[in-house]
Amino acid sequence: MTCYMCDKPASTKEHVPPKCLFPEKKDIGEDKYKKDLITVPSCPEHNTMKSDDDEFLMVSLAGMMGNNSIGYIHANTKVTRAINRSSNRLLEEAFLTRKSINIEAEENEFIKVIVGTPDVPRLENSFKHIAYGIYYHHFQERFEGDIKMIMGFLHSEAKNHEVFINLIKHKFELEGKEKETFGKNQDVFYYQFLEADENNIIGLKICFYSGVEVYISFISNDAKKPFDLSMALMNYGIKTIINLDGKTYEFN
Repeated sequence: MTCYMCDKPASTKEHVPPKCLFPEKKDIGEDKYKKDLITVPSCPEHNTMKSDDDEFLMVSLAGMMGNNSIGYIHANTKVTRAINRSSNRLLEEAFLTRKSINIEAEENEFIKVIVGTPDVPRLENSFKHIAYGIYYHHFQERFEGDIKMIMGFLHSEAKNHEVFINLIKHKFELEGKEKETFGKNQDVFYYQFLEADENNIIGLKICFYSGVEVYISFISNDAKKPFDLSMALMNYGIKTIINLDGKTYEFN
């Protein structure tokens, strides 16, 4: 048996997503969130040698604005303990730049939040491993090809970026209406595959704590590489309008 990420022999099991993202019984009062977790065969390089990246992902995701109460509790228990043990190193690694601000939740009641620039390449690498692991688990074979990724929870001052994220979300909502979501602990994590399109490209949505959404396209080595006129026009700065199910998305 080979690794879910490479062709090296598998000698261990990797949790997908990382086990540390799931709350512990002592923090949540229930033991259900660490049951029936997904595992895939892995080589040491793609399991134990990336434990630091797993902690990085945990710190980056659990406290995200818009998450459910499970994510909030996880952020204020296990994640906080991990940050304190590392003398804030984990927090510093999660952001390239950061600052604390106070947001007024109710009259005269403020919530302290951290805003900043995340380490996007490291996030992409973490989500890439999860995507490959989920593909292996779902289809019982290793994916060979390239992936494209949109992190729907990240915001940018660039208008085109925000419009494109909204377009991708809408497209996945439409095509995923009748599609099953998978995962035994969906308050923490679930995934949903879309049918392969005419170019044999497969879409995947992964979601953490009901608020962090990542959209992935699997482009296998034998898939056709489509030419997208709309994307070409957008990239050249030409005003482009895309209509999808009655909604209009304008770029440039």
